[in-house]
Amino acid sequence: MLSVKNVTKKYGKILANNDVSIEIPSGEIAVLLGPNGAGKSTLIKSVCGLLRCEGEIKLNGADNKSIEAKSILGYVPEMPAVYDLLTVGEHLEFIRRAYKMTDDGLGDRLLERFELSDKKNTLAKELSKGMQQKLSICCALVHRPQVVIFDEPMVGLDPHAIKQLKEIFGELKKEGASVLISTHMIDSVEDYWDSVYIMVKGEVRACRRKSDGEFSLEELFFTVTSEGSAE
Repeated sequence: MLSVKNVTKKYGKILANNDVSIEIPSGEIAVLLGPNGAGKSTLIKSVCGLLRCEGEIKLNGADNKSIEAKSILGYVPEMPAVYDLLTVGEHLEFIRRAYKMTDDGLGDRLLERFELSDKKNTLAKELSKGMQQKLSICCALVHRPQVVIFDEPMVGLDPHAIKQLKEIFGELKKEGASVLISTHMIDSVEDYWDSVYIMVKGEVRACRRKSDGEFSLEELFFTVTSEGSAE
């Protein structure tokens, strides 16, 4: 479970997140929506322990800055996070060693799914941006995280990779992971979400669950963000 309670983050006098609370139970997918500058990436970086903030953030009951929490977290940032002078294969080996894991074959299966098997000995700096994004996704998943956060994961991906990533969303849910997806590509997650949070000006202005009834994410997004713009 991912639990975020009353998180506030300021950059000087700028209030990026204002008393934000979200909760994603195990085995559920939440979508985080909002216009540019709404505070989505700030919230995600706070959850991942990359920013200091006020409030409480817990992963399966552990404080987000603890080793216990970090060991179960998978994070795909908006920009590919790769090491220029490591090969594709060395990236996965580095992650496995960092998490003290043996090679159970998942890394090779992920590379195959994202069509990177033939790039295993290629340096990351020699990959295209799209390939770097696919490698970033593989690195985030290879240690079998229980809480997975995706920040605009589909940007730069080809249709095959998008299809694979959508399948992985469903697989993570079945495996009991808590998944948070921040994206502007609303139609790409229409079939996968359990709850949606819409941020405007650093605040969660709407929270809905799919069980609340049938409605369009796109329509809800424009309704809420239009109301926020009118303030």
